[in-house]
Amino acid sequence: MLDDMHEECGVFAISCNNDAAFNSILGLHALQHRGQESFGIVTSSSSSLFCYHFPGQVSSALDDIEEIKRSLPGNYAVGHVRYSTSGNKIGAQPLVGKSKFGDFAIAHNGNLINTIELRKQLDTEGCTFQTEIDTEVVLHLTSISTKNNFLESFIDGLKQIQGAYSFVAIHRDTIIGVRDPAGIRPLVLGEINGSYLFASETCALDIVNASFIREVQPGELVMVDQNGKLTSMFPFIQQKSRFCVFEHIYFSRPDSIMENKSTYEIRKTIGRMLAEESPPNNNIDIVVPIPDSGIPSAIGYSEYSGLPMELGIIRNHYIGRTFIQPTAEVRKVRVKLKFNANKNILKGKNIILIDDSIVRGSTLKSIITMLKDADVKEIHLKISSPPIKHPCFYGIDTPECKDLIAANLSTEEMQKSIGVNSLAFLSIDGLYYAIKGEVRNNATPQYCDACFTGHYLTFPSLD
Repeated sequence: MLDDMHEECGVFAISCNNDAAFNSILGLHALQHRGQESFGIVTSSSSSLFCYHFPGQVSSALDDIEEIKRSLPGNYAVGHVRYSTSGNKIGAQPLVGKSKFGDFAIAHNGNLINTIELRKQLDTEGCTFQTEIDTEVVLHLTSISTKNNFLESFIDGLKQIQGAYSFVAIHRDTIIGVRDPAGIRPLVLGEINGSYLFASETCALDIVNASFIREVQPGELVMVDQNGKLTSMFPFIQQKSRFCVFEHIYFSRPDSIMENKSTYEIRKTIGRMLAEESPPNNNIDIVVPIPDSGIPSAIGYSEYSGLPMELGIIRNHYIGRTFIQPTAEVRKVRVKLKFNANKNILKGKNIILIDDSIVRGSTLKSIITMLKDADVKEIHLKISSPPIKHPCFYGIDTPECKDLIAANLSTEEMQKSIGVNSLAFLSIDGLYYAIKGEVRNNATPQYCDACFTGHYLTFPSLD
């Protein structure tokens, strides 16, 4: 993906572990693709919380890792990597709050859709907001709750919000992981030497040598106490599961497991389905992925079509994910630094170019220009997802409809605008079949796919 569609954040938590801070740093490093603007860790020791926030990537702080560890005592920790979604331009997580049961901290991946109303309500009750982050709403709702203990107060706060979320929380010697009732955002449970962990993806478990136990279920709250006892409950109004389909297409790291399936294998299957729906012309020489996101699908396309796959575009891995930078100007410059045409492979070739999606299309045009400058004869662009025609309100920062190229142009018009010889997208049923082995249920879709279909979720009334 070369445009502006970003996962919001990644979360990590660990209990009863002598290296809680260090393992949190490693886990957040594995989740760096989910947010590069800042990271933070809060640990608990002797009922006191210790905080560390850094305005940058986890790798930038590794030289100071011993100092960071000394500043974060305790065997319990929650952590967060952040990308700011629309309107959430200041602040870093985890956020720390106070309650009558002691200090606590929470970190959040997702987006809440009723924060404006809740902020007005909380303002009238005397709450002072320090950030624009919707996570702070839950902090205040928990703090002012009149329930009998911290867990009940936290649940009371969560019952008043609507939207997509995976939260991790820490209170004294207890950590909590919870997913929204529709299960839109991911959260997994792992274990290492008797320590339980929560993370947005299994790749964060792998880096600390933890075993993957299972996914936290939609609407499930899992608590781990000071004795290492794990308690599961389902305190919310249940909804049909609507996991974000874009986790399978792009957001998750390819070595992660989502819905008990290999993300890498799913993306290869998506590529094979794309080849079945949009087979190559007879004059095609090679399949070329746009790295890194287009590689698994390109492998699948190559395997199904019988065409060789070549790395016709080389990525400079010392440049971070271009899309996740906060300004369009910075993104534009970094695209030029990030990719280079492998001219010896490309010269005189007719190619199929594979990427996972098109959002704005602006930076893709730069790639096409680069390929033409490398003397590629024909470029046939294949996209391993349907056209993105609608913005997301559930934790993915997307442009408005006016900036989404597929919302404003037909496929033929996009083809001309981008400058390719042909353009084809995977169908919505092809996408579903590749992931679940069945077509989309139009009455009750199996995934949240609003960015493709405009079929937005509805949430139960809170009254």
